[in-house]
Amino acid sequence: MIYLKTPTEIERMRESGKIVRDALLLADSIVRAGVTTAEINAAVEKLIRNAGAVPSFLNYNGFPASACVSVNGEVVHGIPGRRIIKDGDIVSVDVGAVKNGYHGDAARTFTVGAVKPEILKLVRVTEECFFKAVESFKDGGRLGDIGEAVQRHAEGNGFSVVRALVGHGIGRVMHEDPAVPNYGTAGHGIRLSKGLALAIEPMINLGSYDVRTLSDGWTVVTADGKPSSHYENTVVLTSNGTEILTL
Repeated sequence: MIYLKTPTEIERMRESGKIVRDALLLADSIVRAGVTTAEINAAVEKLIRNAGAVPSFLNYNGFPASACVSVNGEVVHGIPGRRIIKDGDIVSVDVGAVKNGYHGDAARTFTVGAVKPEILKLVRVTEECFFKAVESFKDGGRLGDIGEAVQRHAEGNGFSVVRALVGHGIGRVMHEDPAVPNYGTAGHGIRLSKGLALAIEPMINLGSYDVRTLSDGWTVVTADGKPSSHYENTVVLTSNGTEILTL
């Protein structure tokens, strides 16, 4: 079931969204060669808790950390640990926070040092895919408009769109209806309307769109081992148009 948010609920989501935004800004400042993924997670968790919120991801279906930290060919759900970030890596940090009963969720992919040109392009195009999606997130539109916009831009730049993972509705529950694919056909799907809050999150691969899950039960990697990029924000349709709550 899809839950449309009231102005009061949207205001509460703004607060959670700001915390997530600040956590990602912090991650951006500390992601560098020599840092471990566990250090990134610890910094993010501390900021979230100091803001009076709770990490959405910690213990969610058993996930053991407050941030997903995915490196290079890891698409999403990387478990932070002793892995040391190296020059030339790309690092995706996905963060969720809940405060006053409402969640915010967002992700960024950061580049470290001398990253290959084709991977820099991948990261740039993934972010562009998100904003193409936002342009299609309009009152009266269709859900397929969002996926079509992402797919067209990604594939038009020579990249592939992950099919096995999608964005989602968000609010009192971190993962609400509807599922939000990053591919599709414009003019198809549910009608978009004011009060709809979504986590739109293009996951774009340098190579094939095929993925697999590692033996830890969480980390999703590209099947061909090539890099993947992830860019996500929580967005909501208001009477004033589309608002991005995690920027």
